[in-house]
Amino acid sequence: MHASERVAVYSTLLNIFLVFLKYALAVFSGSLALLADAIHSSADVISSASIWAGIKISRRKSKRFPYGLYKVENLVALVTAGLIFLAGYEILRSVFVASEELRPERLPVAIAGVILVVLLLWAFSRYELKKGKQFGSPSLVADAQHVATDLFSSLIILIGLVGGYFQINFPLDRAAALIIAGLIIRAGLKIVIDAIRVLLDASLDFSTLNKIRELVLETPQVAQIISLTGRNSGPFKFIEADLALKVRDLEKAHSLANQIEQRIRHQVANVDHVIIHYEPIRKETVVQALPLSEDYHHLSEHFGEAPFFLLITRQVQDRRIVRERILANPFVEVPTGKGIKVAEWLLSLGIDEVT
Repeated sequence: MHASERVAVYSTLLNIFLVFLKYALAVFSGSLALLADAIHSSADVISSASIWAGIKISRRKSKRFPYGLYKVENLVALVTAGLIFLAGYEILRSVFVASEELRPERLPVAIAGVILVVLLLWAFSRYELKKGKQFGSPSLVADAQHVATDLFSSLIILIGLVGGYFQINFPLDRAAALIIAGLIIRAGLKIVIDAIRVLLDASLDFSTLNKIRELVLETPQVAQIISLTGRNSGPFKFIEADLALKVRDLEKAHSLANQIEQRIRHQVANVDHVIIHYEPIRKETVVQALPLSEDYHHLSEHFGEAPFFLLITRQVQDRRIVRERILANPFVEVPTGKGIKVAEWLLSLGIDEVT
């Protein structure tokens, strides 16, 4: 079982425990708000189980879905957002609509039980949010925010129980409910927006793209990043780059592309696909070198022993000559290895062709 799946299972087990605890406290204290919250927690059990199933299904690949079912997690996140909105409704209904018949003598036990619920929810929401960000799992992050809304719900119930115990006339629970309902709506909308962005293949965030751009430019043979795009699919990232390279050899270009891909995979979390298209630098002119004999009018029969080289610069588009110059061969008197030394010299001059 993947670590993210275990977190989803822990969430399911916690919600099952909370259903029974809240129901027992509701029956014991006569709190209709606790009873409503127990019913709401039973929906959380379904939500957590759905998230576990979503994570498990999303990692499968098939011929029909070669890129995986990663976006199942985002669909589950949308469902979870709906349950968050439902939580807001349950809070308002339990506070403003339900008529509670509290048993004051039993309220201290109910208050202690709700405090335990608050501590459990607070600790688990922090744990699940941390793990969700670590695994890059949108459904775990959404569930952690959902757990946080349950924490708010329990806090409202706690305020109501404390107010009932001390017989406070001021409606503290109503004021708190309005604030918390606003926070719940905000959290739900954020989950919906994030999930829809992924489902619609919105671009990766700027900081991630900027980091990838810096990793690509660490390779000195990269002359230009023509385009760089990326998208999320569930917790994973798909990246595509078009690069202009300062190399002509296809094998060398392929090796550079592999190096860049591995660097991205090692330094950017949860990368599933990296596609790199590469091409040589597009030049407006090319420089051609011709070995000349001593009379400047005939080609030399020996490349390394040619006393002079004629360098011709032409326009790529129409082959028009824009510049000519003659350079003396600096290695003509070297006893051995003339050909290699001349070739390296011409490369250093930026020669594209040798005739």
